[in-house]
Amino acid sequence: MAGTRANSPADDGGLGADLHLDHVGLRGRHGLRDSLMAALREAVRTGRLQPGARLPPSRTLATDLGIARNTVAEAYAELVAEGWLTARQGSGTRVAPRAEPGRPPKAGSERVPLARPTPIRAPGTRYSLLPGNPDLSSFPRAHWLAAARRALTAAPHEALGYGDARGRVELRTALAGYLARARGVHATPDRIVVCAGFVHALRLIGAVLHGRGVRTVAVEAYGVPQYYDLLTDAGLRTPALPLDDHGTRTEELTDAGAVLLTPAHQYPTGGALSPDRRAGVVDWARATGGLVLEDDYDGEFRYDRQPVGALQGLDPERVVYFGTASKSLAPGLRLGWMVLPRSLTREVIAAKGHVDWAPGSFDQLTLAEFLTSGDYDRHVRAMRLRYRRRRDQLVAAVAERAPGIRVSGIAAGLHAVLDLPPGTERPVIAAAAKAGLALNGLGDFAHPSPGEPCRDGLVVGYATPSDSAWSGALAALCEVLPRFP
Repeated sequence: MAGTRANSPADDGGLGADLHLDHVGLRGRHGLRDSLMAALREAVRTGRLQPGARLPPSRTLATDLGIARNTVAEAYAELVAEGWLTARQGSGTRVAPRAEPGRPPKAGSERVPLARPTPIRAPGTRYSLLPGNPDLSSFPRAHWLAAARRALTAAPHEALGYGDARGRVELRTALAGYLARARGVHATPDRIVVCAGFVHALRLIGAVLHGRGVRTVAVEAYGVPQYYDLLTDAGLRTPALPLDDHGTRTEELTDAGAVLLTPAHQYPTGGALSPDRRAGVVDWARATGGLVLEDDYDGEFRYDRQPVGALQGLDPERVVYFGTASKSLAPGLRLGWMVLPRSLTREVIAAKGHVDWAPGSFDQLTLAEFLTSGDYDRHVRAMRLRYRRRRDQLVAAVAERAPGIRVSGIAAGLHAVLDLPPGTERPVIAAAAKAGLALNGLGDFAHPSPGEPCRDGLVVGYATPSDSAWSGALAALCEVLPRFP
């Protein structure tokens, strides 16, 4: 791959420092910003850029690379948000002290909880704004069918057999490339395990952790109650970590053996984990031998800026990365995956062999074809535009009809939080049910620490309705919102 050498001012003594970036060969397939970010991540991973190393100013690097300064500035900003870099006034942009290089990968190599809270739809319900679902009416049926035909035509005979416990190699290979490109995940096919959705994956990890002697998995103060129940069923305690404006307070981790986080877009409150806390939780994992369980449930859908990359890229040996097709395509596909630390892979595969329920080979092959053909990217881009329009319509409607209500958590995802005055959450949900509108309150997701107050609010799944039902659902919501100055 071609490289570009950028000359940067030295920190001391005025000596020039060379920065060699292998990014030119990526320009044709990916944008310049993404290519530059990938090159910088790789330079840090391999140790060519050491912790504390100062990077060239954005203007200097842009001139040397022959690209726009804004492109460099945006790449730096995203990598700061992901925890790879730090930026402080007077100190410039540097490699984060914690961003240590990883080892290069080796070649080759009963009761089921619901995925999200989905209350039974009561008789008389006309509209649903429950979170956790994409717009199922927009599933790309024609493109999926075409991908299925191509995949079935090309499938080897052995695809009809029991196969590899990790999943089809075609899908694991396609996922490794996609996750590296789109989410900054450090993945190789031999470290990916395909599962029947996030619940299946978390069950496996819970069993493995318990088998290793772990007894405590810290969780976020707001999240999916079924996940906490699942971990409890595995014999694990789930103490809650409180949240503030910078995300989950990971600095309060103590004796837990692992922590379950949604760092890119906290579920359901909607904030991103701050760069300091992203780096801090990796520090904690390295110092204690703990594991970070990263649920990247809707990482493709960010609207106000480019996606915040996965935490896993900071230390692939201390983070278990979870992803699914549930939000990008449909939960009914039952397609999910884990990217595992090398030390955990064999144990998870062994556990999966004892609980052998997983997606069928042809569904896996179809998703692999959907990814490699570019259909997946095109679908995600189209849905991102559609969901952003809905988000904007929701914000505008609430501002007009109930201007005293703050809408938060809107930078990403498929839902928003409407903050309500204390004591009004349950009455609003009851009024909505009477009007035929299904809603969740923040209280449905609370798992607070002792003494931590619960917020009143609504978690509005604006992606859930079909296009034909959206305007009616939005109008019904506005009718039940409390009015106050």
